[in-house]
Amino acid sequence: MNALTEDDLIIALEKALPEIAEDHQAAAVVWNPHDYVPWKDGRNFAFLGGDDWDPSQATLSDEARAGSLALLLTKDNLPSYHRVLAKYFPAFSDWRQLVGVWTAEDNRHAVVLRDYLVVRRAIDPVDSEERRRDHVTKGFRQTPEQVDELGPLDVLALMAVHEYQCVHFTNRLATVVGDDVYSEILHLIAGDDAQQGVTFGNFLNAALVADQDATVVAVDRALARLVDEPLGYDIDNFDAERALIAGYETDETRAAIAGSLADALKLDSVQELGDDAEAARSRILTLAGR
Repeated sequence: MNALTEDDLIIALEKALPEIAEDHQAAAVVWNPHDYVPWKDGRNFAFLGGDDWDPSQATLSDEARAGSLALLLTKDNLPSYHRVLAKYFPAFSDWRQLVGVWTAEDNRHAVVLRDYLVVRRAIDPVDSEERRRDHVTKGFRQTPEQVDELGPLDVLALMAVHEYQCVHFTNRLATVVGDDVYSEILHLIAGDDAQQGVTFGNFLNAALVADQDATVVAVDRALARLVDEPLGYDIDNFDAERALIAGYETDETRAAIAGSLADALKLDSVQELGDDAEAARSRILTLAGR
């Protein structure tokens, strides 16, 4: 089978868009960030006559702080992920059913994380704000070289892998934060990310029908990045924090992510792949432990 052009591939995906968008809407959980912030614990900082943060107020362990910052700054970087996704799936078209909805859902993650952490004075708010400005300014995959190498299938595979990556990271973080409210917030975020991973997987499954070789190769490429791109890998001046959360992404979590995508695409039963795609499928299944 000849590979489809990018335009033909996107047209094929658009045919699946209404059904996948409807399925996502039916499965998505509605929740409000403000409901999970303990506002009664908040107080003014010095600018409004209160007290500024000092290290004695920190409520998280060093590990939990490092994991919280990695997750918060990743979620803060939503504009970059939006731009990567909108490269082929513009939000001003029918694709807003994917891009617009995903952006709205993911945006509440940074909102609730930052509100909770600031109100509880769990981490240094000045440090996290300075890091946010630096990280969002730098962006995720915002150089021409990083963006140009991504085709539409690469974007969908990258996003699917990213969502499942966030699920495993967030669930691990929830085990060390030592606060029931914060754990509930993290489980809500992980639930959103899991459903978003399913949705991107459904688009990849639709792409498999249109161009199975290119789809399998794109998923293999996205999974290959996991070793070198754990959550927080692109945060500047973060080496000490990265060392504390180095065990959050392991061979086990990478196998689980590969398994989720192998199941979504039913890779065990895909047939008549070309040599490159068959080799890619073999790597995915091996990574998944099959």
